[in-house]
Amino acid sequence: MTTRALPSGPDGSTTGPEKSPLHPTGFPSPTIRLHLWLESQGEVFFGIGRAQLLFCIKQHGSLRQAAKALGMGYRAAWGKLQRTEQALGLKLVESRGQRRDGVRLTPEGEELADTFQVWFEAVERCAEASANSLFPFKVARFSNPTT
Repeated sequence: MTTRALPSGPDGSTTGPEKSPLHPTGFPSPTIRLHLWLESQGEVFFGIGRAQLLFCIKQHGSLRQAAKALGMGYRAAWGKLQRTEQALGLKLVESRGQRRDGVRLTPEGEELADTFQVWFEAVERCAEASANSLFPFKVARFSNPTT
């Protein structure tokens, strides 16, 4: 990767981000957006969408309500959850009792969602620092979509 010098004035000083041709005046600072996932053998088995699904299950106590809150069908949510459980060889959710009592995260499901969130936030902080050291304009983090 090549680096470029910031535009400079007649005295050799840099013009600063607000004068950079890459930062139009009146334009809001850009926001970093990341899509991270883990895959195995070309198949996604965990990513931001599945982390969001687990957090919504924890919040709503229901796979159906979690899927609805995320704008996805129950069947799609159930399929993603099953594929992840099969890939990992462990259960991420369990029944609360009777069918109508809903579901809750297993300790492994809760740990996976929390660990993914910590990883996502660490990568996001790194991306923000890197972008702000490279670009001649301020870059902001997006509010974390897993919470």
